[in-house]
Amino acid sequence: MSFVNEAIWDRLLRVVLGVALLYLGWSGAIGGGLGTFLKFIGFVPLFTGLIGWCPLYSLLKIRTDHS
Repeated sequence: MSFVNEAIWDRLLRVVLGVALLYLGWSGAIGGGLGTFLKFIGFVPLFTGLIGWCPLYSLLKIRTDHS
């Protein structure tokens, strides 16, 4: 895939971070405005990790996948 700009370690880190943020927001471990923020922001690293493409990396011409 030519649109992938994330290495495997980067993708795994993003998925773990996204799941952790979603867990903190949805489980009630962190409530209030911060909990709501985590509920939404957790989808960003999760989604980019699953598809392997980061739009910010594309704008800044960064690639962690050097294949």
